[in-house]
Amino acid sequence: MSSSSAFTTRDALRDGSTRRFIDSQVWCRPFHGVRMPLPTEHGELHPAAQRERRIRERVGAYRTIIGPGAFFSHSTAAILWEMPLPPLPDDVIHVSVLAPACAPEGRGVRGHQLKPDGVAVTTGAEGLSLTDPATTWALLGTLLRHPYDLVAAADAVVTGVRVAGPRGRIVQEPLATIEQLQMSLDSAYKRRGIVALRDALPRVRSGAASRTESWTRLVMVDGGLPEPVLNHDVYDVDGFVACVDLAYPDLRVGVEYEGDQHRTDAVQWQRDLERYERLAAAGWRMIRVTREMLFRRPDLLVRLVTDARSRAR
Repeated sequence: MSSSSAFTTRDALRDGSTRRFIDSQVWCRPFHGVRMPLPTEHGELHPAAQRERRIRERVGAYRTIIGPGAFFSHSTAAILWEMPLPPLPDDVIHVSVLAPACAPEGRGVRGHQLKPDGVAVTTGAEGLSLTDPATTWALLGTLLRHPYDLVAAADAVVTGVRVAGPRGRIVQEPLATIEQLQMSLDSAYKRRGIVALRDALPRVRSGAASRTESWTRLVMVDGGLPEPVLNHDVYDVDGFVACVDLAYPDLRVGVEYEGDQHRTDAVQWQRDLERYERLAAAGWRMIRVTREMLFRRPDLLVRLVTDARSRAR
């Protein structure tokens, strides 16, 4: 039996493995009757990336025992679709079935029985069965408590991956359109969390590249500022300068969120300095938003952007 992948105890015994080997401490037991390698620490990764890695490993383990007709859903499907999420309370796996089938049960699993209306199931990477992006977002209405996080998840769904600059192009199409999100809500109008989802949908925008960019935009707009342009390419007489996360092009004012990696990574720090120097030379005023500012002092963020806009007039 390989130590590089998950397996069921039943299969291991059938293939000749001993009970001593199966119960040895080189394995962890994520679910009843399943063994997988002990998780490896990845201290170099952001906590959110570590969480996503753990969830993906647990999904791989659970697929060895997933029942017929069952599929991954809710926050688990969101992670598989690479939607940004706030910190989650645990590493539980969400697995659903369509009524009248019985919801899965067991340690480490949160089972759901879903009404077929408004639920679309598809096949994702590696043959995984999971809710499609629009359905996945609609199911987050019962899990995400802050309205900004519902918007941020939807922003990611409707935003493709773009290469900036004069040769810019879309290298990955959006997972879904705003219209498809609306259709998912319309077909499941009695679903729990529907009010929060309906409130969030009009605020969804294509262009945000991260949860923190979505939060920054929403804090600014709720603070009375105009809607910024998202991922705006800046040019000067010599050509492409930079792509600004949130911009007021007419005033040459830009706003960007900087995570800890911008401070702790020396290469990233130097790259940022050179980039901001080029933007300043092109006449741009840049507001650099920190985690403290965004999540604990949003009033300061709004004031700094307001002041920058006033000075630029």
